[in-house]
Amino acid sequence: MGGFRYPVEYFSCKDFDKKPEDIQQMLMCMADWGRKLSGPVRGETGIDGVRLDFNNGVRVEVTEGPWHVTIGDYDSGMVFYDADVSEKLIVSMEKYYIHWHIRISYEGNLVFEHVFDMRDQKVRLIFQSWLLGDMQSFLSYVPYVRDYYGADVYYWIPDSMKEAAQHILKDVPLREDFDEDTYATFYFNAGLDIPCLMPIDGRQVPMTQTGQIIMNLPSEAPKLPWPKGERKIKEPYVCIGVQASSVGKGWLYPHGWDEVTEYLKSLGYRVLCIDKEKVMDDRGYRLEMPEGAEDYTGDLPLIERLDMLTYADFFIGLASGLSWLAYTADCPVVMIGGFSAYWTEFPNPYRVYNRLVCNACYNDVRVNWQGNMCPKQQAGTDKIFECSKKISPRMVLDAIERLRRDKGLV
Repeated sequence: MGGFRYPVEYFSCKDFDKKPEDIQQMLMCMADWGRKLSGPVRGETGIDGVRLDFNNGVRVEVTEGPWHVTIGDYDSGMVFYDADVSEKLIVSMEKYYIHWHIRISYEGNLVFEHVFDMRDQKVRLIFQSWLLGDMQSFLSYVPYVRDYYGADVYYWIPDSMKEAAQHILKDVPLREDFDEDTYATFYFNAGLDIPCLMPIDGRQVPMTQTGQIIMNLPSEAPKLPWPKGERKIKEPYVCIGVQASSVGKGWLYPHGWDEVTEYLKSLGYRVLCIDKEKVMDDRGYRLEMPEGAEDYTGDLPLIERLDMLTYADFFIGLASGLSWLAYTADCPVVMIGGFSAYWTEFPNPYRVYNRLVCNACYNDVRVNWQGNMCPKQQAGTDKIFECSKKISPRMVLDAIERLRRDKGLV
């Protein structure tokens, strides 16, 4: 593997139910991360020719000689790697938190032993997903990791979320570059069908718990408050978002958004559409701003969107990034959608879905959801996207009225 001094040997803590070509693809991906994101192993052990760090899983580098390396889990006593090595870089495939225990012998004598401990160590957290919802689901884990493990944490996040993240995480540094004295690096990722990123498939747990599982934390991270800006719209208003990253997340009931918009206006609300675009065409479906809504679409800074959502009576949207923005801004959400299970995103008593039709394909690990927006139903039939088409306006209006009663808006 180019970029390292010695040949790389990967080991795994668990058996992967994967085809050999899929495992090879994962190995290539891991090697690329190691070169681009972490570089060479720099952690000194006090022993000439032996280096150790945890910046792409556990990484142990030994020079030429009669070395023997044992790597395991300190808590359970399980051993995952136990071999004689020379001029080699040993790297774990697993990149999530494991309480590593490393023992190194020379000519049969134990010369080095280390138990993974982040206390007072520099730790980097990388937001790997570019999806708006994924990034927000991990934000609260940055200070939680710092406080629980006593680590000196810094983080990196994609450009689209940087300003908003810094507004929320004011006391945690965001850094573009890798500090060379970094002890450990972890990747915040949805972990879909990539077993080296999470001990379970990310589709099997709520998104708000993914960071808990990656970082081996005892509980879900507490939600962080959004620092409110200035209210700019005086009248009562509701924000809506009718688009998502794909049509599979949309609400496809004919004229459903128009009915909801007119109902909201009859209650005296201004209805503001805050999608990035006015129209989205995908796979023969057209998702566009309802005719009766006010046009607040556009590629605006997320801080502006968050401040607008802060003062909205509520938000109506899909299982998408805008619903997560509303959640981040403490704005009540009516979420419409059946492609994911009702528990997938953040806790929400106003999730609207039809449990009497095919639904939640996203959470079914038996199907290939990625790249196939309706993996269980055949294209051209009446059942395609029925999880969305069979959500009626009546169901949405019922959720709106429950929310208004609960929040004292009636």
